[in-house]
Amino acid sequence: MELNDVITVYSEQTPNPESMKFVANKMILPNDSIDFRTKDSVEHCPMAEELFKYDFVKGVFIMNNFVSVTKEADYEWFDIIPQLKKFVQEYLEAEKPIVTKKEKLTEEEESEAVMKIKQLLDDHVKPAVEMDGGAIDFKSFEKGVVTVMMKGSCSGCPSSTLTLKAGIENLLKRMVPEVEAVEAEAG
Repeated sequence: MELNDVITVYSEQTPNPESMKFVANKMILPNDSIDFRTKDSVEHCPMAEELFKYDFVKGVFIMNNFVSVTKEADYEWFDIIPQLKKFVQEYLEAEKPIVTKKEKLTEEEESEAVMKIKQLLDDHVKPAVEMDGGAIDFKSFEKGVVTVMMKGSCSGCPSSTLTLKAGIENLLKRMVPEVEAVEAEAG
């Protein structure tokens, strides 16, 4: 292993006292995020499966160059941070897979998913976006990624990214399991 390949991990507090961020000097999951609130919800993510083997892990969120772990309330960070830092470092050094691919959807399953996505956007997302002076339109659904067009005041708005990821993506992932991510294009 060369010096450039050495993985370093440090812990960083989050606004939630039950969650801690473990930041690596390497991209873990670029341009995507995955969130598992329970052990039973883990799918296609060997790293999260391994983390949930620890009794103190209650939730796992992976994005860019960090892993956020939510702990069970009856554990103290002081006792578990060293184990988690070591786990993340060794997992990345071993170059184990973070996520595994889902099987390809049939055309019928994909068109069913598209109908659900459009309905959710029409019923839940468009009214809220329109109240803020913007618009959102469905563009495509390919390989688990929903692409939407952001228009009006939503196009280029700093908070539209947060709305997109925290709101729209979470809603669609929860309601349409085939959805892995949501991306926006300016209209």
